[in-house]
Amino acid sequence: MEFEGGRGHDVDGIQIKPNSKHIWIDRCSFKDYDDGLIDITRESTDITVSRCYFAQHDKTMLIGADPSHVGDSCIRVTIHHCFFDGTRQRHPRLRFGKVHLYNYTRNWDIYAVCASVEAQIYSQCNIYEAGKKKKTFILYTEKAADREEASSGLIRSEGDLFLDGAQPCLLTGIGEANLFHPSEYYQTWTMEAPSDSLKHVLQICAGWQPIPRPVDHHS
Repeated sequence: MEFEGGRGHDVDGIQIKPNSKHIWIDRCSFKDYDDGLIDITRESTDITVSRCYFAQHDKTMLIGADPSHVGDSCIRVTIHHCFFDGTRQRHPRLRFGKVHLYNYTRNWDIYAVCASVEAQIYSQCNIYEAGKKKKTFILYTEKAADREEASSGLIRSEGDLFLDGAQPCLLTGIGEANLFHPSEYYQTWTMEAPSDSLKHVLQICAGWQPIPRPVDHHS
C-alpha cells in the first residue's frame, strides 16, 4: 500500500493505539503527511514494521505517546529492512518501550534515532549515511509522570555502519547492563552485515512494489 499526502491536525499515515497487539506492517510506502507517518502508542505492543519506504517527511515515526503514558513501557517493536530516505527525524523517536532496529537511514536533517524517557533501542547492523547533519543518535531527557527525576533513554549500537561522517555520539558502556537483548524475545534471527549490496537491495526493494497481473490465457 501507498500512504501519501494526509492533511490535518493529528493526521498520521498509520496510528496504532490503544492496546493493539501483534501487528505487521510490510512493504508499504509513506510520504508527506502533516503529522507522523507511523505512530505506535498507548500500550500497543509486539509490532513489526518491515521492508517499508519513508520519504519527504519531518516527524517520521513516534513510538510512545508522551511522558505521562508510563504504561507504554510494555511496547516492543521491531523495525527491519526499511529505507528512510531523507526524512528529517524520528527513525524512530521512542519513549519507554523497547525497539530493535535493522535498516538503511540516510540524509536526515536533525537526527536519525532518538531514545527519550526510559526508552531502550538496540541498533544492530544498520546503515547510517549522513547528509549535512552528522549526529546519528540522540538521548533526550524527559520526566516520566511516576518519577521524581527526569531521565533519558538508552541506545546500543552493534555492527552498525556509519558513512559520510555519521557520528554515533554514544558513551560506550553507559547503562548497557540494563538494556534488553533481542535474544530475550526471538528464538532465532538472521542479520546480514551492512554493506553496499544491502544498501542497493533496500533502495530498490523497500516499499510498495507494483506486481503485474498474470496473463489470463483462458479469456
